[in-house]
Amino acid sequence: MLLNRLVSIARCQTNINQLTGFFQKCKISSTPTALSKLEISKPLQVVNLNNENLDPVKNINDKIKSDEVGRLFAVIQLLGKQFKVTAGDVILVEGLWEPTNGDKLRLDKVLLAGSKDFSLIGRPILPIGLIDVQATIIEKSLSHTRTVFKKKRRKQYMRINFARMETTQIRINSIEITNLVDKDKTINDNREIY
Repeated sequence: MLLNRLVSIARCQTNINQLTGFFQKCKISSTPTALSKLEISKPLQVVNLNNENLDPVKNINDKIKSDEVGRLFAVIQLLGKQFKVTAGDVILVEGLWEPTNGDKLRLDKVLLAGSKDFSLIGRPILPIGLIDVQATIIEKSLSHTRTVFKKKRRKQYMRINFARMETTQIRINSIEITNLVDKDKTINDNREIY
């Protein structure tokens, strides 16, 4: 109520006298309140935080050992594009790719993986063998027909081309963490990953 009164008075510039009169009517009591008489019955306790509880790598490894990671997700890279996937997802990849229908794949180029409790971020990819992403090729086909229309005004130039890209449907079968996380491990593998 006090706030509504102040707002209504402050909106009118001619009501400055009303505002000063309103504050003169309000009296602020100088008597001590109940908060000043508050007594602390128990002394404060100091909580000792061990480094074991603050070590994220140890916490993640404990979850992996006890199999409490939950549903995992991963960000993978295929044919120059990134996809966020979980187990059971079907993704559509455009571009020329060698695998045929029914082939089972292990996708090694994992940029990021995690669950609701933690995330593992690669620099730029996670170590090979840490995350196991299994996939199956469902179908290889052509995309819908795309029209490419070119025109130069006042030059009597007009071209219409039609393009169909090769597409591959992939089902992500499973995402699993196969090894424990090692914060000192670096990638020394120089092979190319596709």
